[in-house]
Amino acid sequence: MFIAAAVGSAVGISNVWKFTYVAGENGGGAFVLVYVAAITFIALPALAAEFLIGRRGGAGIVRTMENLAARDGIGRHWRFYGQLAATGAFIALSFYAVVAGWTIDYFVQSLLSSFSGLDAEGSSTRLAQLMASPARMIASQSLFLLLTGVTVAAGVRHGLERVLKWMTPALFVILVVMLIYALWAADFAAGAAFLFVPDFSRLDAETVLLAIGQAFFSLGIGLGVLLTVGAYMDRSASIVKSAVVVAAADGGVALMAGLAIFPIVFAHDLSPAEGPGLIFATLPVAFGRMPGGELLGPLFFVLMAFAALTSAITILECVVATLEDTTKFSRRRITFVATSLLWVLGLGTVFSFNHWSDFHPLGFFDAFESRTVFETLDYIVSNLMMPLGGVLVAVLAGWGLSRSATLAELALPDGPLYRLWRFLVRYAVPAAIAAVFLVNL
Repeated sequence: MFIAAAVGSAVGISNVWKFTYVAGENGGGAFVLVYVAAITFIALPALAAEFLIGRRGGAGIVRTMENLAARDGIGRHWRFYGQLAATGAFIALSFYAVVAGWTIDYFVQSLLSSFSGLDAEGSSTRLAQLMASPARMIASQSLFLLLTGVTVAAGVRHGLERVLKWMTPALFVILVVMLIYALWAADFAAGAAFLFVPDFSRLDAETVLLAIGQAFFSLGIGLGVLLTVGAYMDRSASIVKSAVVVAAADGGVALMAGLAIFPIVFAHDLSPAEGPGLIFATLPVAFGRMPGGELLGPLFFVLMAFAALTSAITILECVVATLEDTTKFSRRRITFVATSLLWVLGLGTVFSFNHWSDFHPLGFFDAFESRTVFETLDYIVSNLMMPLGGVLVAVLAGWGLSRSATLAELALPDGPLYRLWRFLVRYAVPAAIAAVFLVNL
């Protein structure tokens, strides 16, 4: 169950959506090269650190910090990190559920119309119509949160374990089917060349930092989600091996998605550098043109919905587990209240695309002058809370916990591999996060 939950948490729509359009905008192969290096030397050590802290604490984020304070003497002020992470996870899920709901809406669209005869202008109009319709977005957001809440309310064994045990493998099966299609009916050679042949003329400092940010934050490090999942890790399981599997799955899904999507894009003379519109505006045009598109379109948006749902389930579990530890309420009541509040907060994101598009809640700050509610929440979580949380995880694992404690949890000898991990967590991870943070300010 642990691996399914951890992979499900790490693999989200960012792996399919954001990776493909960011890679497309930044030279393909050169970006991918840095991305793979960043997963190996930045994201993987940080991921092992989150698992280590979670398993050693054995509870929700705040209670884990209290347990480590009692067991390892880390200082009770680390409760602040637990509160920060749980709050960040809650805010992130409020807008994530709205965006994830788009995948459900597009799945329905793909069944009803198959995108047949759709051109670029028509596809952009469809997306604009969705953005302009609060009712449609609220409907898909509500369904998405209902599925997430019901799963978490059922508990770890009867909810998370049952759902993630089949949904996570199903996600990979759908990706493989799409890869086979890309190999058979699309321009696979052009897609693979774009993704794996580096154009070093496109490689600059901004590209490097974008790749590091994508590798690190697509795993969700810093918000305590994987730390919470780590609390369920069996004592006999290897943290290092588990981290390698999860990081490889996270990067593997991103690369597989690129290999499935870019050949379709090139086969229909579309641009890979379409930005966020690549998934919701460009691909529907391709699905409408290609043989078998009436089947591949729905399959693709099911893939997107599954990726979103597996992540959302573990994010909500992080919030619910924290509240279970710190209140006397039942899991079902906590889940109901949390999901209801997420729905209400998510309305701010929904209206950011239409009625409140000119409303800038923190416009009196220069950094937020032109940001909508959605953009404000996204900026606070992605550019402030996640980087701070990631640095705190690295500091706690690298400096707060003793050498003997981390050696015991990692089950490694005090040799080169452990010393490399400790060096990366102490110095490389905080430095990389700080660089990304400063650029994104």
